[in-house]
Amino acid sequence: MAVFVVVSYDVADDRRRTKVADILLGSGERVQFSVFECHLTREELERLRAKLTQVIAPAEDSVRFYALCERCRQSVIVEGKGAATEDHDFYVV
Repeated sequence: MAVFVVVSYDVADDRRRTKVADILLGSGERVQFSVFECHLTREELERLRAKLTQVIAPAEDSVRFYALCERCRQSVIVEGKGAATEDHDFYVV
């Protein structure tokens, strides 16, 4: 079962910031420069956290994970361009 997770980051170093963004691009959809919306299983979330932990400098950087329940996800309000992301089922054949 997937969990809707909002991930935000503030990374001081350009190289680390690029690595964090690249990792997150493989896990979710960028909705703002430093904010991603991800639909992940608990195992995928733990793997994502482990990858990001290896990249950031904890004394200088911050990555935040906000897991939202389905009811909370449905109440997301977006003002301006864009929309809350949807969890799309897909099949690989």
